[in-house]
Amino acid sequence: MHETADEADDEAGDDGARLGLGFGPLDWFAARPRLAALLGAICISFSGIFYLNAAVSASTGTVFRALFGLPILVLVALVERRQYGPLPTRTVRLAAVAGVFFVGDLMFWHHAIAAVGVGLATVLGNLQVLIVGFIAWLALGERPSRATLLALPIVLLGVLFISGVVGSGAYGAAPGLGVLLGILTAFCYAGYLLTIRLGGRDQRRPAGPVATATTVTLVGAAIVGLVGGDLDLRPAPSSLVWLVLYGVTSQSLGYLLISISLPRLPAVIVSVILLAQPVISVALARVLLGETPSPAQLVGVGLVIGGIAIATVPVGRLRAGLTRDPAGDLG
Repeated sequence: MHETADEADDEAGDDGARLGLGFGPLDWFAARPRLAALLGAICISFSGIFYLNAAVSASTGTVFRALFGLPILVLVALVERRQYGPLPTRTVRLAAVAGVFFVGDLMFWHHAIAAVGVGLATVLGNLQVLIVGFIAWLALGERPSRATLLALPIVLLGVLFISGVVGSGAYGAAPGLGVLLGILTAFCYAGYLLTIRLGGRDQRRPAGPVATATTVTLVGAAIVGLVGGDLDLRPAPSSLVWLVLYGVTSQSLGYLLISISLPRLPAVIVSVILLAQPVISVALARVLLGETPSPAQLVGVGLVIGGIAIATVPVGRLRAGLTRDPAGDLG
C-alpha cells in the first residue's frame, strides 16, 4: 500500500548492489534497483482499486490479501532460510507484533476508502512518513530533522483541505471521517515500520519478517472479522479474482520489489520514486473509478505530497545522489 525509504541507509547503495538473494527472478530485479522500486510503487498503487472492485468487507479484504500474498512470501522466505539460516528469535517476535499493527493499518484503510475514496485514502495513509519520524523522536530519542518540522504545518493544512472543511463539494461519503481513518491508518503503518526496524535490517532476507507479519495479519483480521460478524469466508468468484490480484501485487510482489531496491539505491532516490505511489493512486482512481475530489481537496493532496517531499527529499542530497547514481536507465 505505502512504503518508505527511511529503512534504507544512503551508504548501503554500493554494498547492497553486490548482494545476491539466492532466488533467480528476484536477483534479476536486484540488479535493476530503480526498475524494481518503480514497479513496486506501481503494484502498490493499484491496491485500493483491487480492493474496491472486490466489493467485500474490510476484514474479508484484509484476510484474503494476506492469504493470497503469503505463498510467494513463504517461498522466498524458505529460500532465504536455506541460504542464510533462520531468522533470530527477536526478529520473528517483533515481526509478529508488526503483523498486529498491520491488521489495524489495513482495516482502517479499507474503511477510509469507503468514507473518502481510494485516492484520498491512499494519500492520507502516506502520512506515516512524518509519523515515523515523530514516534522515533518520542520513543527512540531520534530528533526529527528541520525539514520534517517544516513539513508538518504544510501537511496538516493539506489534511484540513482534504477533510472538506475548506471549500465545497468535497468528494466522499464522509470526508471528515475518512481523514480520521486515514490518520489512524498512518499511525498503524508507522507502528508496523518501526517494529520491523527494531527487529533489525537483514537485507539478505527481506521476505522472512514480512511473511511472519503477514501470517499474524491473516489470523488477526480473521478474529476481528469473526467477532465483528462481517467476515465472508466464501466470497463470490468475481470477488476472488480481484482479491488474488490484491494479495499477489500488494502484499508480496510490491513489497519484495521495493524492499530489494532499498539497500541498492541511495535512500533519497527511493524516496523520490515512492512519492509517485500516492500520485499514481489518485490518477488511477480518477480514470478507473471516476473519483472526482473537489478543487480544495486536490489542493490538499498537493500540500500533503509536497510536505512529504520536503521531509524526505533533501534537494542537496538528491542532486548528489543523481550524480553518484545517474538514472539515465532503469537498470
